[in-house]
Amino acid sequence: MTATRSAAACKTALLVVDMQEDFCPPNGSLAIEGGRALAPAINRLLSLPYALKIATKDFHPNDHVSFDTSHPPPHNKPFESSVTITDPLNPAEFRKIPIWPVHCVRGTKGAEIIPEIDSSKFDVIMEKGKHPRVEMFSAFADVFGNKSKAASVDLAALLRNHTVHRVHIVGLAGDFCVKCTALDANKEGFEVFVVNEGVRSVNAGREGWEAALKEFQSADIKVVSIEGPEITALT
Repeated sequence: MTATRSAAACKTALLVVDMQEDFCPPNGSLAIEGGRALAPAINRLLSLPYALKIATKDFHPNDHVSFDTSHPPPHNKPFESSVTITDPLNPAEFRKIPIWPVHCVRGTKGAEIIPEIDSSKFDVIMEKGKHPRVEMFSAFADVFGNKSKAASVDLAALLRNHTVHRVHIVGLAGDFCVKCTALDANKEGFEVFVVNEGVRSVNAGREGWEAALKEFQSADIKVVSIEGPEITALT
């Protein structure tokens, strides 16, 4: 422990989920209202002495299974249509996933972290969603629970290697990647806090963020304020 890092900070990691151009106004293909405006709160958290600061990025191939362009009309309408995908490791297992506009394609500007975020503070920037036929909302595993080359990093192993016990999570979108990352962090045995001021959702209503909050409550995942003791304990 250093003089500038509290005991709490030594055991806590910050996960900044998918703060990318395609998820932010004004030009993102899958822009979430208020997404870019999260930058000041996230930068404030990045200034704190976390044991590890990690950014995640959707990093899709251009033919990703979730894209509207990967399916014929009329069943390829973003936000309305869905597609059933098969677990490549277990062909007997299926999942239905939403169809999205093309977004966060590797090598494009849309996949970049927005410049308003101080990316120099990240210890690790991990890529996820790299498998063309599998969806991956969580930074820990794909929708089938598999840890594979769909991600550039085994996040749970990385956190354990740094003796992290708890995670603070912010980013986009609250009702998809933030939610799934938080739930999987909980399943992996970490104590999980979602920082309310650092999250925006595709759907802020009953079927989106409000439903996520109920899942968090059931899993004993706490949603906290950036002004709360969970954050101030880090200083």
